[in-house]
Amino acid sequence: MARNSLITVTAEMVANVMSVAVSPGDAVAVGDTVVLLESMKMEIPVLVEEPGTVSAVKVAPGDVVQEGDVLIEITR
Repeated sequence: MARNSLITVTAEMVANVMSVAVSPGDAVAVGDTVVLLESMKMEIPVLVEEPGTVSAVKVAPGDVVQEGDVLIEITR
């Protein structure tokens, strides 16, 4: 039986979390937007690079994230 792998979706820069588009249990596909960040008055969508099921959401709107912070965890 194959083991589940954990995929983390991380912030690429310091930014404010504008919105979170997923909840634990949601299925996501490659290219889905899971979080919308704002930095320097620009909106930055955070996209999924591997399909799976959201196992944890680590941020909420209004949070400030640093480069490398985990935003979402996905189980595949």
